[in-house]
Amino acid sequence: MKAIVIGSGGREHAMAWTLLQSPKVTAVVCIPGNGGTAKLPGCSNLAMSVDDVEGIARFALVQNIGLIAIGPEQPLADGVADGLRAEGLTVFGPNQAGAQLEASKAWAKTLMEEAGIPTAASAVFSNREAATQYVEEQGVPIVIKADGLAAGKGVTVAMTMAEAKDAIAAIFDGQFGAAGKQLVIEEFLTGQEASVMAVTDGLTIRPLMPAQDHKQVGEGDTGPNTGGMGAYAPTPVVPPALLDRIQSEVLEPALQGLRNRGIDYRGVIYAGLMITPEGEPKVIEFNCRFGDPETQVVLPLLETPLEEILLACCEQRLETLPPLAWKSGYAACVVMAAEGYPGKYPKGMVINGLDQTTAPEAMVFHAGTQLDRGQVKSTGGRILGVTGLGKGFGDAIANAYRAVKTIQFDHAYYRQDIGHRVRDQF
Repeated sequence: MKAIVIGSGGREHAMAWTLLQSPKVTAVVCIPGNGGTAKLPGCSNLAMSVDDVEGIARFALVQNIGLIAIGPEQPLADGVADGLRAEGLTVFGPNQAGAQLEASKAWAKTLMEEAGIPTAASAVFSNREAATQYVEEQGVPIVIKADGLAAGKGVTVAMTMAEAKDAIAAIFDGQFGAAGKQLVIEEFLTGQEASVMAVTDGLTIRPLMPAQDHKQVGEGDTGPNTGGMGAYAPTPVVPPALLDRIQSEVLEPALQGLRNRGIDYRGVIYAGLMITPEGEPKVIEFNCRFGDPETQVVLPLLETPLEEILLACCEQRLETLPPLAWKSGYAACVVMAAEGYPGKYPKGMVINGLDQTTAPEAMVFHAGTQLDRGQVKSTGGRILGVTGLGKGFGDAIANAYRAVKTIQFDHAYYRQDIGHRVRDQF
């Protein structure tokens, strides 16, 4: 079988790499892909826009593509899955109606409330004055979120009133474009965040291995939020008994809420959770796709062939699939970014030392890169995700950082404390 992966980030590189581990997958085409997928054996890039439904469909039909997996949230929110399915293609990823789960935090909040899913108390606002007045009444700390898609950067955890008002102003002043037409203000939850990605065919939903990521740019989980600076799996903060609760109290009600709206959802439901000090799971947000960089630690530990899972979701037979199998051990991913991210950052840096990193102890998933006349160059803020594997967290983290140190590019920045909560525990 030949497959297409739509997207250009580290998540998509990890998806393509994992698909190619299966003897049944003969080739993967990434649209548009990156510098890593360009050099991945069995993989090729196609320079085409992720929202070019007509072009992608024509290529897929001519090339007899058996599976299309859509990575990022934006094409899902734009209805790319709908357009490709209308051409008779097999597509993993929710339709436009289902993608509202991530594309509108207000819409998702309503679904959670109706489904009885535990989440933070919240209110939605479409003008600055009312939002500011609400924050003054509620006090701080408080969480301010742009309603729409903002590449993981539209959330501010305001510890002071000034931070809260600045966040409201930034959203309504257009910092996040159309994502800031309205905002959601939520109560501040305490605990540890965790990510539980689940796959669904619209009838059955199955969780993958739980992970934790480091969203903030600075050491000690400080500074502004990013798309993610690193991750590790499986996280001990979600033991099997708690995962069972998340399945029954979060994932199944979310799927039922979508079905109640007449939405046939085939793809990923990713629950971003706060595990409170009492061990209670509360949903911070839902995403409609695999996480990034969580995918870069979860998929390398997956034993079941990925294409079997994705096809079972597309063909609505997930219930008949055997229990998902996982490799023993742990994984940790360190994101190498450009200095200045998530603000302004330089591009076009030549990346050296990539060939010195060898699997199975470590692998490099490219995010913001391109292959330019034989050289890999940076194109984004998050440039590489370096994943280490090990029998324990200490080994996995050490293997990731050992590989990081073999890679050089100007203005490189990475956190040196990824996995600090678990480094010495397992």
